[in-house]
Amino acid sequence: MDIFDKIKHNMGPIGQYMEVAHGYFTFPRLEGEIGTRMKFRGKEVLVWSLNNYLGLANHPEVRKADAEAASQYGMAYPMGARMMSGQTERHEELERQLADFAGKESAYLLNYGYQGMVSIIDSLVNRNDVVVYDSESHACILDGLRLHLGKRFVFPHNNMENFEKQLQRAVKIAGKQNGGVLVITEGVFGMSGDLGKLNQIVKLKEKYPFRLLVDDAHGFGTMGRTGAGVGEHMGVQDDIDVFFGTFAKALAGIGGFVAGSKEVINYLAYNMRSQIFAKALPMPMVIGALKRLELLRTEHGMKDKLWTVVNALQDGLKKKGFNIGNTESPVTPVFLSGSVPEGTNVILDLRENYGIFCSIVGYPVVPKGVLLIRLIPTAVHTLDDVQYTIAAFGEVAKKLKAGKYAGERIVTSTN
Repeated sequence: MDIFDKIKHNMGPIGQYMEVAHGYFTFPRLEGEIGTRMKFRGKEVLVWSLNNYLGLANHPEVRKADAEAASQYGMAYPMGARMMSGQTERHEELERQLADFAGKESAYLLNYGYQGMVSIIDSLVNRNDVVVYDSESHACILDGLRLHLGKRFVFPHNNMENFEKQLQRAVKIAGKQNGGVLVITEGVFGMSGDLGKLNQIVKLKEKYPFRLLVDDAHGFGTMGRTGAGVGEHMGVQDDIDVFFGTFAKALAGIGGFVAGSKEVINYLAYNMRSQIFAKALPMPMVIGALKRLELLRTEHGMKDKLWTVVNALQDGLKKKGFNIGNTESPVTPVFLSGSVPEGTNVILDLRENYGIFCSIVGYPVVPKGVLLIRLIPTAVHTLDDVQYTIAAFGEVAKKLKAGKYAGERIVTSTN
């Protein structure tokens, strides 16, 4: 059998919808400068789908730093992997500043957050170690766990009673085979917006021996007094053994970092395969990240503006009777009832007739009959944007309840 034969009959859980979804629901093209208003299929739309939390993507100082660094260094420098020929003082300086900001002894840059997390897990645990992780962990964590040859136990999302049971099992097994226990969770869960119960998890360190790895991709830059993340927000940053952050969200860039003790970070630098065998982060991205981090440290008004928009959006949706779950972060889920076809029609109506660009997920990401629209507020949205969106959602919810989105595609202004 030709290995490609199966592709003809099974394009995968998302790929099976390619012919009807490509270019609209999947791989849509947002064009123009990054901001709250961009072009989609030739029309201006109000965008609620970009993780540009602090509005840094088009900040004039950021654009200037990016442009000057690209002009001075190009995109090739440094050539080679960090371990072999890609080390520079600017890479080291960014790592020192990230470690200081995250409240850790040391930090190491990651070319991409996704691959970095996979390698962090792969490097930290061997077949004798046991992993305990939250059921709603991001795909990068799950892919890292696929490489783990030892035992792993999952606990239902944020269920601390079950977590302790899994932890007890893990400690018992690890003890018998001279292994350790690694607990993995997230600071902010990217779909639901609720927070990992870091304060309750670290409290259990008094009873059980384990280390804690936290993926705070959505919390870094948005949560805590300084923006250091959910650990800072809960007062337990010192108890996080390995802290992961990304530049792809609040810092509006590419790359990420891992922070912890000097011993652990040195070990990871010499063992993370996705970094050892990959080219170093290009210099313009490093210099750009330094500028973004500087603004995060000094321009506190950005985070204040973000939270003004977040609170207005979330409070307004709740007053209108919308279910936004248990979010405690900028991530704003709106839960509706309906089928997947109804969900696509909701999005079609919002984009075509209300000029609002947002995305939706249905079964199997969420239970059957549930639709989840995820809104990402940013510091550059306005309160007028918020009020318009809430009013539009109110109209759409009435149509959904009345069955207007059932059946075939609805009639739009562009059909």
